[in-house]
Amino acid sequence: MASDGVAGGEPLSEGEGAGWIAWSDPEPDTFHVAIGGARGRVLGPAKALVALATRRDHRNRLGALHGGFLAAFADHAFFVGLSAMGHRAHMEGVTVDLSMQYLGAGVVGPDLMAEVEILRETGRLYFLRMVISQDGNPVAASTATIRKGSSRK
Repeated sequence: MASDGVAGGEPLSEGEGAGWIAWSDPEPDTFHVAIGGARGRVLGPAKALVALATRRDHRNRLGALHGGFLAAFADHAFFVGLSAMGHRAHMEGVTVDLSMQYLGAGVVGPDLMAEVEILRETGRLYFLRMVISQDGNPVAASTATIRKGSSRK
């Protein structure tokens, strides 16, 4: 599929990824390389699930997932979730604020699962929240305000 210059998702139809949307970014050398390839799937009109494989380079010196990595994943997962819910027109938006609450230590190995929910949408903003878990155990929670991207093409 040719890039239209806008980040977003491409449906996966085979293997364990079937039913998910793989995140794609038109710029190959961005910070997203450090996070990894996330995938999302819609859970409802205002909810999505975002999954990400964890890697050794996501850990801190104590062996747990680094808090900065978790915050970066949360920021990324809000956009992957919006894309999965069909809000792809706003992928050029920006994060206005992001709050993190660390609930437990994440480990390298199991996928991170972020349940993203739109709390409110206005003409220019999304108000969102999520819980990030691993193997059903909460690792972090986050809230964010995302300013929608312009409708330019």
